Amino acid sequence: MSYNTLVIREEGAIATITFNRPEKRNAISYELIDELLSVLAVLEKNAAQLVILTGAGKAFCSGMDLDNLRNITSRSAAENLKDSQTVAKLLRTLYDFPKVTIAAVNGAAIAGGCGLATLCDFTIASTEAKFGYTEVRIGFTPAIVSSFLVLQIGEKQARDLLFTGKIIDADEAFRLGLITEVVAPDQLMGRVQQLCEELLQNSPASLVATKELLNSFSAAELDRQIESSMRANAEIRTTEDFREGVTSFLEKRKPKWSGR
Repeated sequence: MSYNTLVIREEGAIATITFNRPEKRNAISYELIDELLSVLAVLEKNAAQLVILTGAGKAFCSGMDLDNLRNITSRSAAENLKDSQTVAKLLRTLYDFPKVTIAAVNGAAIAGGCGLATLCDFTIASTEAKFGYTEVRIGFTPAIVSSFLVLQIGEKQARDLLFTGKIIDADEAFRLGLITEVVAPDQLMGRVQQLCEELLQNSPASLVATKELLNSFSAAELDRQIESSMRANAEIRTTEDFREGVTSFLEKRKPKWSGR
């Protein structure tokens, strides 16, 4: 099957998904979400044991596509809730994916792209990679990713990243526990391949069972939190600050916040 936003390569037990919108810094479009969900559904059932995510060009994934962003402010409440449910489904599908996942982060992983990178079981980053949840800069709420982030790095560190919207380098992301390892750019895919070879020495059934066990520890709480997060994600889109944040971002000017 061919895809417009992804390139899929399967070599033995390893499947590689490459975000293939380099001219858009691999931004997340509705089409990319649909295609990624479709690919994951196929890979869940086939012979692949390991799944690698990476990006074409200089970015891993730069967050929401600008064309999508332009349309959000005019969407209805029902459409906003549906969008939130779709994003939640993608992130939860990746987090709960039964096979081991590895993100090879070659460049910027911002907002939703940061979520996709860090929800993988392993996140190997180039020294050129950048990470951040920048939603508050445009009047948005980093709602759905917040539940996962608190699990990963703790509430205090999560508040710092989510409230400031700052972008951090790979070394800082490693220090926080957001990623697994940092390597030189020319060593990234080689290190990922080495990790794959190590993992393939283990029992596939054991890896699946171990991941299922680990995910079960937080499943009920994540269910509750994500339900609240979807509503928060949809509700923030109706505010004046969100409309002003998106408009000012697209117009490349400083926002004039009203607090409403």
